Amino acid sequence: MKPILEVRKIGKKYRIKHRLDGYLNLRERLMGVFKFDRVETEDFWALNDVSFDILQGESIGIIGRNGAGKSTLLKILSRITPPTTGHVVSRGRIASLLEVGTGFHPELTGRENIFFNGSLLGMKRKEIDVKFDEIVDFSGVAKFLDTPLKHYSSGMQLRLAFAVAAHLDPEILIIDEVLAVGDAEFQKKCLGKMEDVTKSGRTVLFVSHNLGAISSLCTKSILMESGKIREIAKTSHVISLYNQDFAQLNLVRFDHPIIKSAEARSSADGLVIDINYRTETTNPIYVGFVVSDQFGGKVFGTNPRIAEYQLPSEVAREGKARINITSPKLRDGNYKISLWAGDAYQDFFHQNDCLSINVAGMVNSKIMIEPSVIGSVVPEVSWDFL
Repeated sequence: MKPILEVRKIGKKYRIKHRLDGYLNLRERLMGVFKFDRVETEDFWALNDVSFDILQGESIGIIGRNGAGKSTLLKILSRITPPTTGHVVSRGRIASLLEVGTGFHPELTGRENIFFNGSLLGMKRKEIDVKFDEIVDFSGVAKFLDTPLKHYSSGMQLRLAFAVAAHLDPEILIIDEVLAVGDAEFQKKCLGKMEDVTKSGRTVLFVSHNLGAISSLCTKSILMESGKIREIAKTSHVISLYNQDFAQLNLVRFDHPIIKSAEARSSADGLVIDINYRTETTNPIYVGFVVSDQFGGKVFGTNPRIAEYQLPSEVAREGKARINITSPKLRDGNYKISLWAGDAYQDFFHQNDCLSINVAGMVNSKIMIEPSVIGSVVPEVSWDFL
């Protein structure tokens, strides 16, 4: 039997421009200063020499750090962007959900977009009619079905897009990390639907930082690194290999104009995160973080726009922010940290799993039997005898 998807030596090159004379600061802009910048170009290969086969009915996870090439690969497989080198052979209809709003028109209603998106997948109107009620019921947007899509929230658009992609019976379903937009209940619903899709003999490609979801859904996974495939194997082996890379990732530098570097470490009191930054604005910068366990499950985090988590405007320009986390205490193990930052109007920095810490010695026991632990945090517990 021929593979339903054949990928042969594909590569994707982008040309990046660098300004050699730097950027104007705010004072220069206000004074009307102009610079004639010298521009240097550089070739960047987001993917390089990627080859693999996928059989019908397989459920494949794709994991890797930010910039590994995961999303670029899915865009090529979905025929959104062409490869620079190599080719892809698909033997089935592909439905993909890569970004919120992809394949939809903002001026059309939800009802019209179901038919519009279905036609892009090659479906006939009669085929869409048969699935229409299931799509609406799954998406939960029945009340807004005749409202233009531009008035939908990102979560509503996601629910409708997933419902269309999953219910129109594609032979290949491609899902990116976009599921992170939905709430926990909807994510559970989506994972259940993807499991149903694989049980029906169709193929699923799933990119996610939630390694627990990939572990439960995918029998085989691909580990990507710097635009290349590092490993294709059983999901348990690939996840183990991926987690090994984070064992000592406690200091990272960013090629970003504002967030320069970050460092994390565990302490006797909990967890410490240092962030070095530089900014040209006196507007407050909001910083947030999420701590995840080795399977990608979120343990705890912060809302970056809560006032107590903002960088004070009086230290604008340049400085270091320290986040001290004293509760809850983490149990022994490896944890990954995601960071993001933004101002009052937009998020301008987001790095998933950019830091890692090892926590040891948090669970003590005087009994001879090896203690088992439940969950990822150590609660503060006191006893009263009445």
